[in-house]
Amino acid sequence: MSGDADLIKLYSQRILALSAEIPHTARLPAPQATAMKRSPLCGSTVTVDLTLEDGRIADYAQDVKACALGQASAAVSGKVILGRTRAEVETARDQLKAMLKSGGPVPDAPFDGYEVLEPARDYKNRHASIMLALEATLDAFDKALEVAA
Repeated sequence: MSGDADLIKLYSQRILALSAEIPHTARLPAPQATAMKRSPLCGSTVTVDLTLEDGRIADYAQDVKACALGQASAAVSGKVILGRTRAEVETARDQLKAMLKSGGPVPDAPFDGYEVLEPARDYKNRHASIMLALEATLDAFDKALEVAA
């Protein structure tokens, strides 16, 4: 029975609401770069389009085909991603990974919305899906920087 209670806690109303409110879902007509990341364990994918201006994300889109946790993660990052630098996204990714894998604190603001995913710490098989949005964003960021160079 405790397994059912844990799953109910994991798939909270807040996570389910976030998964239904993913921002920036229309693909960009002319992105500077596109990147897709896939979780080999569950098959979840996130594809990110972006454009940069002065080293910051100026326009952003994401196509999310993931479980509710991956969708919630994309919603959290999508709400704050515009205007972010590569260093800010990388820090958020590293802090989220530490939160999930080693009990670290919630990522710093503006990515502190990831606190909603703290119950997923105990579900290692879900970590890759949760990480996809930030990892795809970093990959697209790097590709955009290559194009601009």
